[in-house]
Amino acid sequence: MKHLPYFCRGEVVRGFGRGSKELGIPTANFPEEIVDNFPSDIPTGIYYGWASVANGDVHKMVLSIGWNPYYKNIKKSVETHIIHSFKEDFYGEYLSIIILGYIRPEKNFDSLSALIAAIHSDIEEAKKKLDLPEHQKYKDDNFFHMPESKMINGH
Repeated sequence: MKHLPYFCRGEVVRGFGRGSKELGIPTANFPEEIVDNFPSDIPTGIYYGWASVANGDVHKMVLSIGWNPYYKNIKKSVETHIIHSFKEDFYGEYLSIIILGYIRPEKNFDSLSALIAAIHSDIEEAKKKLDLPEHQKYKDDNFFHMPESKMINGH
């Protein structure tokens, strides 16, 4: 994909409140203006890459870009699930991500359990892909260590 790797940074805002509560899979959401700045021709779907909260440790992540057809969203969203357990929420902190690859297109599901199973499968796929040497190098990218004054969307 011509847009990958894609570098993005923005403040974490409250989403729909479904990730943790309904799915048991917490997500960090970008505000509308960050979502609107994503390339318009980037396909919706599930991606993988690296993420860091507030210039902290870099962790594997899986990301959804799209409309979440199961929930029939009317606004496009970008939701990042960081593959790490955080002790508390980090609303208002800056999330930095590098999107490296595509897992699958966005699709609807017949049930909540089918959606949850697909997300767990996406997480396992992301973990495997991010262990590859060509993806490991991005974990140490200088982008994750930029001062906040240089924080912009894109790279």
